[in-house]
Amino acid sequence: MHPIKAFAPWLVSLSLGAFAANVWSGPETSPGTPVKVQQIRNATVKIDFAGTTFLVDPMLSAKAEFPGFPGTYRSELRNPLVDLPFSVEEVLDSVEAVVVTHTHTDHWDAAAQEAIPKSLPVFTQNEADAKLIRSQGFKDVRVLKDSSTFKGVKLSRTGGQHGSDLWFADPARAEAMGTVMGVVFAAPQAKTVYVAGDTVWRPEVDQALQQHRPDVVILNTGSALMQGFEEHPIIMGKQDTLQAVKAAPHAAVVAVHMDAVNHMSLSRKELRAFVQDKNIEKNVFIPADGESLKF
Repeated sequence: MHPIKAFAPWLVSLSLGAFAANVWSGPETSPGTPVKVQQIRNATVKIDFAGTTFLVDPMLSAKAEFPGFPGTYRSELRNPLVDLPFSVEEVLDSVEAVVVTHTHTDHWDAAAQEAIPKSLPVFTQNEADAKLIRSQGFKDVRVLKDSSTFKGVKLSRTGGQHGSDLWFADPARAEAMGTVMGVVFAAPQAKTVYVAGDTVWRPEVDQALQQHRPDVVILNTGSALMQGFEEHPIIMGKQDTLQAVKAAPHAAVVAVHMDAVNHMSLSRKELRAFVQDKNIEKNVFIPADGESLKF
């Protein structure tokens, strides 16, 4: 089977103990209400923002619950590679809304669909994703077209591309990979948070940084690889982390989406060594699963 055909079903359907919160001591972010960011696992992040708790891109499966993604790097490994840092109930505790940047399995899996209360608001990037999630029984699914307000928090959609221009030059590959979004969280007297989502570095990322001037930038930096395109990751990696620091030197950069699914080629250990080599430790934080940060 052609790799893209094998990969397509995933695209369509598409590590212990609690950590004490850390206080950021990096660049001077703007004054405002502190924000708490908790790395759960993979791209799953819990954000306490202006009195409201959001869960972004929940993948809640137990370790090795589903096969590696066909057509990807290390597809022989079963996913997730590691367990959740604590129970699903603890992950969902206090969550008031869910943000699904796209419906690939490592951002919205069967375990999340089963565990998340069907009445919780779910924000999606487009009507196609909203239709899928409604079909899974969720009652309050909202399409984030440009921006929306939830409990006083403004959520703004940002753009991106889940792969290089070379990958997207082929219509079949582009269709299989689909569209993605990032999200900016903003509120009066609060620090601004930008979740870039599954994207490579693009003009849309620069635009989001310039327009919103976020205090916290959350990047998916696992440098995920497709078979046959090993020189062209489909999400960000080391150099993009450095680029983020250069583009937003005032911001705290939080690197996630590593060490949890088969096709991630960049580990936390490797990224940490790179960050130290480039002397950007005060700008970049690489949280362990379960770890919380306050900014």
